[in-house]
Amino acid sequence: QVQLVESGGGLVQTGASLRLSCVFSGGTDSDRNMGWFRQDPGKEREFVAAISRFDDTPLYAHSVEGRFTIFRDNDKNTASLQLNDLRPEDTATYYCNGGGTLFDDRYLPNRNFWGQGTQVTVSS
Repeated sequence: QVQLVESGGGLVQTGASLRLSCVFSGGTDSDRNMGWFRQDPGKEREFVAAISRFDDTPLYAHSVEGRFTIFRDNDKNTASLQLNDLRPEDTATYYCNGGGTLFDDRYLPNRNFWGQGTQVTVSS
């Protein structure tokens, strides 16, 4: 059974840092493209970052580039997201996605493989 389990998140002040982690287990593929999205209540889910299954090349949304870093730990089925210089507008529920399609300029999520979400709240 496929599972994505996220950890991290919390309540921090502006300028602080957090690290989110996601582990993808189950399924038949040995490694996957992985991505992070975020969503505020009443808004659409938006892309944040993704990482390539082949060479760990990252892709970022313009709004987070230079502040957030996506990387793998020791396992191709993990994807961590380091969030630095957090701002109130980064407040959202962050979701991990596994097994999507990564292009040079976009990541198409796999609609079947989402984590449960982890809350990030940044106070001003």
